[in-house]
Amino acid sequence: MPFPATHPALARALEAQGYAEPTPVQAAVLAAPVDRDLLVSAQTGSGKTVAFGLAAAHQLLGEAERFGPPEEPFALAIAPTRELALQVARELEWLYAPAGAKIVTCVGGMDARREQRALAAGCHIVVGTPGRLRDHLERGNLILKDLRVAVLDEADEMLDMGFREDLEEILDSTPVERRTLLFSATLPKDIVALARRYQRDAHRIDTVRRDEQHGDIEYRAVRCAPTEMENAVVNLLRWFEAPGALIFCSTRESVRHLHSALRERGFAAVQLSGELSQKERADALQSLRDGHARACVATDVAARGLDLPDLGLVIHAEIPINKAALLHRSGRTGRAGKKGVSVLLVPHNRRRKAEQLLASANIEAEWSGPPTADEVRARDQARLLEDPLLTEGATEQDLALAKRLLEERGAEAVAAALIRLHRARLPEPEEILEDIPHAPSPRDRAERPARGERETYEVMDASWFRISLGRKNNADPKWLIPLICRLGHVTKQDIGQIRIFDRETKFEITRQAEGRFREAVKNATDDRELQIEPAGDPGPRERGPRPAGPRRGPPPRRGNDDRPRGADDRPPRKPYAGKPDGAPRGPRPPRKPAR
Repeated sequence: MPFPATHPALARALEAQGYAEPTPVQAAVLAAPVDRDLLVSAQTGSGKTVAFGLAAAHQLLGEAERFGPPEEPFALAIAPTRELALQVARELEWLYAPAGAKIVTCVGGMDARREQRALAAGCHIVVGTPGRLRDHLERGNLILKDLRVAVLDEADEMLDMGFREDLEEILDSTPVERRTLLFSATLPKDIVALARRYQRDAHRIDTVRRDEQHGDIEYRAVRCAPTEMENAVVNLLRWFEAPGALIFCSTRESVRHLHSALRERGFAAVQLSGELSQKERADALQSLRDGHARACVATDVAARGLDLPDLGLVIHAEIPINKAALLHRSGRTGRAGKKGVSVLLVPHNRRRKAEQLLASANIEAEWSGPPTADEVRARDQARLLEDPLLTEGATEQDLALAKRLLEERGAEAVAAALIRLHRARLPEPEEILEDIPHAPSPRDRAERPARGERETYEVMDASWFRISLGRKNNADPKWLIPLICRLGHVTKQDIGQIRIFDRETKFEITRQAEGRFREAVKNATDDRELQIEPAGDPGPRERGPRPAGPRRGPPPRRGNDDRPRGADDRPPRKPYAGKPDGAPRGPRPPRKPAR
C-alpha cells in the first residue's frame, strides 16, 4: 500500500529515496494518534528510524513548510552506541533535508569541543549516546527547555548496557509536556517501568511475531569439530560468497585471532572490538560500505546497532550466551525486506546447548555439516559459468583482441587462463573432516534397569579403542571422557563402556562416530606419548590383573590348626582381683542435679 498522508516536505524526501510503501512499523506509527506517546516493539531492520522521524513531524513542523532559524533543539534522539547514533543522524538528515533541519550528533569518541560549538550555534534535532548527552547536559552545553519530542531507540539495549541513570537524568531535564517515543525490540520489566515513569497514556504498538521466526532470515546450524571452527568459517564464507558478512566472536582475543587468520588466507576482512579507536572503527565500517572489505569480525558490543548494506550472511563463530544475543546478532541481516542467512557453528560437544538456545528463541534451523573443499570448488565452477562477464555484451575492441587471442593461443588455452584468473582472486577452501550426523547415545538406547538391579549397558553397534593411560596414571572417567572428546572430536553420547586397566584403558565409540574419531585421533596423537588405537573386545567379564601384594582373606588361625573353626584359642581369663567374690557393693555416689 502507498504511504499514508504525511508532511509534504517529508513526502518529497521519501519519494526521492524510492520509498513506495511503508513497512509494518511505519504504517502502524503513522496510523497512531499524533498527540500521544508511543511504546513500540519492532524487530531490528524494520525501518524504525524513518518511523519515528515521520511520527515526530507533527510536533516539529506543525503546519510550517520549513524549520525556522536554529536555536535550542526541538527533538532529541538517544541511541545506545556511536554507530547507531550516527546511522540515525544520517537517516534523519535525508528525511528532514527538504524542511531545512539542522542536526547535531553528540557521541562518545568524538571531539567534544566541536560538539559544544555546534550546540552553541543552534540546531533543531540532537542525536547522541546517553553518556555524552549527559556530559553536555551537566556542563550546560545542551539546553532542553524547548524540547518537544524525545526518542529512545533500542531502549532495551541501553538498559542492558547500564545507561539507566543517564537516561533518567536526561529525561528529568526535559519539559513534562514533551512527546516521548520509546522503541524497543523486547519489553522486559525494566522497559515497562521506564515507560510508566516517563510516558503518559502511551499508545502500544507491537509488530513482533513471537510465535514465528524472522521471515527474511534463513537459520542454519552447522556441526563441526571444536578444532575446526576456523576452517568452517573459511568454507562458509567461500560457500555463500555474500557481498557482506558479519562474524561474531565472544571476546576481543577471539576477534583478533580470527581476523588475522582470515587476512592470512586472503580474505578482505576488518575487525570491530571495544579496544579500537573511533577512527579505526569508522574506517572499518566505511571499507565495508564501500565494498573494499567483505567480512567483518566483531564482538557483540562492538556490533550493536550496525546497519551495513548488502549484509547477507551472519556467522556465529561462538555460540551466543542467550536468546537475546542470538536474535540481536541474526538481526543484522534480513533487513528492509532483504533476505539473509544466519549460521550457528555448533561444536560436537555443545550440540545440546545449541538445541536449547534455538528452542528458546523459537527458531527452526536446518542442521548440516560445514561445506567441504570439494563442494566449494564445485560451487565455484557453477558461479564461473554464470558470471556476468560471460553474458555481457562485448565492444569491438574486445572482440578484436579476443579473436587475436584465439588465433595465437587457442580456445582451450584462453579458457584455462580465464579459469586460473577466476580462481586467483578466491581464497582456497579448507579441508574438513567428513560430517557424520549426531547419533543417539548408547545409554539412550539401553533400557533402564529395574530398581535394585545392577545397571549395565549393552552397546551392540560400537567399536573398542584403547588409550595408553591406566591405573598407574590415576585414570578416572571424570577426566578421561573430556580428554577422549577433545582428542577425538566426539561428544559424551558417542562414548559407551569404559574399562580401566593397569597400563591402559579400553572404551567404546559408536559406529556412527567411528570414522570421525579415527581421523581425529590420528592427527591429534602424532608425535605424542599418548596413544589411541583400535582394540579388541575385552569381553564382558575381563578385568585387569590385581596389583601385587598380600592376598586378601580371613586372618590365619592361631594355635592348633586341627581344632574346629570357631574354637576359642584364647587363654582362660584370670579372676577379678579387686574385691572378693560375694562382697557387698558400696553406696552409689549421689546424682548430680539436672541443670
